[in-house]
Amino acid sequence: NNIMAKLKIRAKSSSQFKGDLSVQRLFEEMGVGETKFQGHKHLITKSMILGLIKNGESTQKVKTKDEIQIILNQTPFYPEGGGQVGDQGKILIGNSTVLEISDTQSPISGIIVHQGKVITGTLKIGDIVTASVNETAREKCRRNHTGTHILHAALRQVLGKHVRQQGSLVAPERLRFDFTHLKKLTQEEIVQVQNVVNEKIRLNLPVDKHTTTYNQAIESGALAFFGDKYDHEVR
Repeated sequence: NNIMAKLKIRAKSSSQFKGDLSVQRLFEEMGVGETKFQGHKHLITKSMILGLIKNGESTQKVKTKDEIQIILNQTPFYPEGGGQVGDQGKILIGNSTVLEISDTQSPISGIIVHQGKVITGTLKIGDIVTASVNETAREKCRRNHTGTHILHAALRQVLGKHVRQQGSLVAPERLRFDFTHLKKLTQEEIVQVQNVVNEKIRLNLPVDKHTTTYNQAIESGALAFFGDKYDHEVR
């Protein structure tokens, strides 16, 4: 119940952006450009405030207790995507927490929006702040994200190569993996899949990340089930 409550809050906070052309117009009017994502290498960045939104409208300044969206020139916060929920964390001025970030979204390609509540003080356009990701939550998401790939491979090993990912949820508390199969899994198959997954986890294998082209990734054996979602360059 607690997990469901948290997910409902996330959905509510992100729904105000999705599928709304007025949001794109709002960003254009604000003159907000691309947010540089630094989260693959950094969990903390020095950033400048490019945009502030309160009650769906742009504003120059926000104060204590305001619930807002904030856009930075660069950020370590990962926006929700690929099934993984958006990062949480803090935005600080000096050593003081000014803003608690509860969710991160990318409603328009290239722009990252942080949902948060002002804890103390004021924030204004042009302020230099420290953006700090909740490292514990991020690490849990990373483990669960890797877990979806291990689970996918185990399902294909036990059930057959016809198994295809149809979606997933990656949160700090849990993962959910959606896939196609001809029938309901038997208890024996579930145990087999669990055993394969646990065996791989216990090996504590290193995870290697690199960037390449979509075609080269496919040629080297990578799986891709959402063709039009991939850019020319993939990670």
